[in-house]
Amino acid sequence: MSGIGIFFFVAIVGLTLFVTYLASKRNNSAADFYTAGGGLTGWQNGIAIAGDYLSAASFLGIAGAIALFGFDGFFYSLGYLVAYLVVLYIVAEPLRNLGKYTLADMITARFNQKKIRATAAVSSIVIVLFYMIAQLVGAGALIQLLLGIDYKIAVLIVGVMMTIYVLWGGMGATSWVQIIKAVLLMIGTVIISVLVLAQFNFNILDMFATVAKDNPHGENYLTAGVKYTNGIDTMSMMLALVLGTAGLPHILMRFFTVKDAKTARSSINWATWIVGIFYILTIFLGFGAAAFVGSDKILAANPAGNMAAPLLAQYLGGDILMSFICAVAFATILAVVAGLVLSGASAFAHDIYGQVIKKGKITEKQQMAAARWASIGVAVFSIILALFAQTLNVAFLVSLAFCIAASANLPVIIYTIYYKKFNTTGAMSAMLFGLVSALILVALSPNIWSPEGTAILTGTPLFPLTNPAIISVPLGFLAGWIGSMIGEKAQARKYAEVKVNATTGLNVSDSVDH
Repeated sequence: MSGIGIFFFVAIVGLTLFVTYLASKRNNSAADFYTAGGGLTGWQNGIAIAGDYLSAASFLGIAGAIALFGFDGFFYSLGYLVAYLVVLYIVAEPLRNLGKYTLADMITARFNQKKIRATAAVSSIVIVLFYMIAQLVGAGALIQLLLGIDYKIAVLIVGVMMTIYVLWGGMGATSWVQIIKAVLLMIGTVIISVLVLAQFNFNILDMFATVAKDNPHGENYLTAGVKYTNGIDTMSMMLALVLGTAGLPHILMRFFTVKDAKTARSSINWATWIVGIFYILTIFLGFGAAAFVGSDKILAANPAGNMAAPLLAQYLGGDILMSFICAVAFATILAVVAGLVLSGASAFAHDIYGQVIKKGKITEKQQMAAARWASIGVAVFSIILALFAQTLNVAFLVSLAFCIAASANLPVIIYTIYYKKFNTTGAMSAMLFGLVSALILVALSPNIWSPEGTAILTGTPLFPLTNPAIISVPLGFLAGWIGSMIGEKAQARKYAEVKVNATTGLNVSDSVDH
């Protein structure tokens, strides 16, 4: 690696570590650790949310998917972007008004039972692990390319650093690292996009025509069906992406870092603009890589196509631009995995240990210690899993996390807020059926089984779809409704209380001007 590459790498890592050091001085309570004391402004949290969302799957996975499969790869960008409308109009404000630290806090605002809190926590931890594996796989491939070191060592390096961010800085450090990396990522993406367009004299139509002409898929490259030949499978994947964001624990947790629902709404507005611009620019990343790098080189660098963007940067700007992009991508992964570790640790330390095992009788010191130990546990387990997932496309791995979030978390969120007859049985049924059905169908899918031996196991898949959301999401909603019908009668007074609090935020702050 060149000297300039080492400079970018060390500078970005050093900056994030310095931010973590500053934040550690304010990390004195559970509220500071989990939610930065609720002190972020709308624009700060909005950029941080965008930073959380623009992960390795977005930058590395989607660019590679578009480069290799054209329009089919862009499905990911469309799904991720539209998903924010669901978050903005349905989830953000009520979640902030009802919750404190985690998703389970919001649900137990209506059903104060240990089994519901424990189930919600387990669901969150499973989602975090799927998402975490995707980020670590991308990190390993990236550092392997940048530093020329072994994939496994690269994963360990990222694992150690993300644990440092969380242990010492908590949500405050994680938020500012997200802000820094979101700004750098947007700068890098804009630079590459402009350089790609310059190669075609800033004529987008000429870019489309050239890419289709020189691509092995020909004109089919610009239409659907190159990768996703099964229309139902495509619909299932899009359903997971569009609905899954509203159930992702590390995204939901961010709404607790602001003081009220009005600020939470402002956060989403900021995030939507940033995310929207980024995903439009992924077209230029993917098409540029297809035109100037080529499928053969992309696949040679990484079988899943995750190195398309760094290779395009090298073609357009040499080692300097590639080093900058790789360093930014590394910061992207570090920031996202730190947020994931934090959300997984909070689900265990706050929900399972603090509220279920200790029954809420836990001191600040005990909760902080539990959170830090849980952070280490989540990090170690994720690293072990990532060591065996090197050949999987990170965008695909994230789509599975979205599927579980949409199947297990979203039904119970919506029912808790909007369904008057929803009860404890319905809540448990929605979470368990959504979670278990998604996991079982994934285990039986072509992602795990392949007759040719190209998947994890060799054999014929019993479930034909690569993403089971089209089955598991309706099952989650249906189970919640059936459970509510056969269980005990819902408490009308409690629902009315939750409805008022979700709308006005009376339980977290004074009423605000909507």
